[in-house]
Amino acid sequence: MTPAQLTSYLTKLIKEEINISTMIWGAPGVGKSSIVASVAKDLGIDFIDLRLSQLAPTDLRGLPVPVHPSKAEALGSSKWYPPEFLPREGKGILFLDELNMAPPAMQGVAQQLILDRKIGNYDVPPGWLVWAAGNRKQDRASVFEMPSPLSNRFIHLEVDVNYECFKSHALRKNITEEIIAFLAFRPALLHKNNDDQKAWPSPRSWEMASHLYKADLPINPAVGDGASAEFNSYINTYKKVPDLGAILAGKGEKLKFPKQISCQWATTTGLTSRSKKPKEVQEVFRWLIKQATPEWVQLYASDIVNQFKQRNQLGNLAGVIMNDSQIRKYLKDYEELLKK
Repeated sequence: MTPAQLTSYLTKLIKEEINISTMIWGAPGVGKSSIVASVAKDLGIDFIDLRLSQLAPTDLRGLPVPVHPSKAEALGSSKWYPPEFLPREGKGILFLDELNMAPPAMQGVAQQLILDRKIGNYDVPPGWLVWAAGNRKQDRASVFEMPSPLSNRFIHLEVDVNYECFKSHALRKNITEEIIAFLAFRPALLHKNNDDQKAWPSPRSWEMASHLYKADLPINPAVGDGASAEFNSYINTYKKVPDLGAILAGKGEKLKFPKQISCQWATTTGLTSRSKKPKEVQEVFRWLIKQATPEWVQLYASDIVNQFKQRNQLGNLAGVIMNDSQIRKYLKDYEELLKK
């Protein structure tokens, strides 16, 4: 499923109070952990992320503390004191990340937590969900086989790389428009595992590359030499992009929509990224309707509605643009949404 579908599925599990252990599979860098964290944040519940591959069995089980015998007892005993990072109350998601990267001994300890919702003297509170995530064997991650009894206690969900979902995330996170446009033109480079390089492109590494690019630093340490070389070549396209600032300000009458496909992606993506105010959206629509073919106008329409929806500003957007009959033609699929 796509990241958006996974988000919707997980959200419904929580809203319907379906307390079933859930295992999320996916390639490294596709955003499994961030999706779960985002779902918890959106629903206002707690989130605890445990990287099992970085823990020892005693870290999860806790430490034995001696209990001195009473006068009626000949021998004392010990009591396990659970670690402070395990939840005690409230509602939330206890997320066991990198589950199948943990060695068998660690998976064995985690198995009791998942199957029985307890470990030693500790019980998982009723309001907490126990979810996990791991990488797949085909991604050549260093993973261990998951025991059948443990696997059978999960429902299994698999998330795949998807450019449209990445674009939505990228616009929300202010990832540089050049990277968004480049990946629209070369979506195959959104995720391309390369065992010959330490760095390779993934949604996570492209987000890191955005920070490097904004600081005028080379991006190959994040995405590798091959993807970086293609991106640097693509940047030359931006020399052919019309003055986006003039278009946003309503002064683009003499500017033409580019003819080169890579430049068309760059122009439309750049305008989407920079459209922050409803008036700017109106000016961009007017320019695109006059200069571009309908598919580019429709692409801008769908992206801009999604962008303003994420900012909770649809009402402001509707108030400015829905009275324009030409623009409404491209927003007919979103009229009900814009009325809310």
